[in-house]
Amino acid sequence: MLKYGVIETLGLTVTAAAVKLGVTRKALSELLNERAAMSPMMAIRVAQVTNTTPESRLNMQVKLDLWKTERNAPRVEKLEAAGACR
Repeated sequence: MLKYGVIETLGLTVTAAAVKLGVTRKALSELLNERAAMSPMMAIRVAQVTNTTPESRLNMQVKLDLWKTERNAPRVEKLEAAGACR
């Protein structure tokens, strides 16, 4: 979303966007390429330059993390009270 919805739409390079965010090109590149997650500090920075909220940015990250995790989550049995008969 950040890469296509903001950076490319505005015609910015990763380097130019990183400068505006006050982060290294490497840090922004890792976020954009999903090698790093959105941190609370990065969420604040991105929210400031995109007129959004840090919470919305972190919520997007949580949804992505959950989606990725659910795809590989093991199946577990429901917990029952001790001594319960089946």
